[in-house]
Amino acid sequence: MILQPARTALFALGSILLAGCGGYSLWPFGEGGATEQSRRPANAAEYRCAGGKGFFVRDLDAGAVWLIAPDREIRLEKLPGAESGRYGVGKVVLEISGQNATLLDPPAKFAGCKRADAAR
Repeated sequence: MILQPARTALFALGSILLAGCGGYSLWPFGEGGATEQSRRPANAAEYRCAGGKGFFVRDLDAGAVWLIAPDREIRLEKLPGAESGRYGVGKVVLEISGQNATLLDPPAKFAGCKRADAAR
């Protein structure tokens, strides 16, 4: 009969030997610890705003855009009679002028936004 401390020691020794084989890792969260993945959606422009806020915009067909905000995603249509960079739906309005943008999503307002790749 094997005592409990001896069982624990054998289990620990077996785990260490398996980890040393190279094909097995005791790290439960993937290979080599934590790795940061890009949070940027594919084919989207990133806008960084005052106060550490930000959002992403992806161009769609028919002049519409897909807004990827911190709390939701929404399709914005080009506003009729508006300049080329004004989109909206309901109370949400996005204005893009060159590398600058403003997003009004009541009650929030994202002001002083600049395209991230333009800031480099």
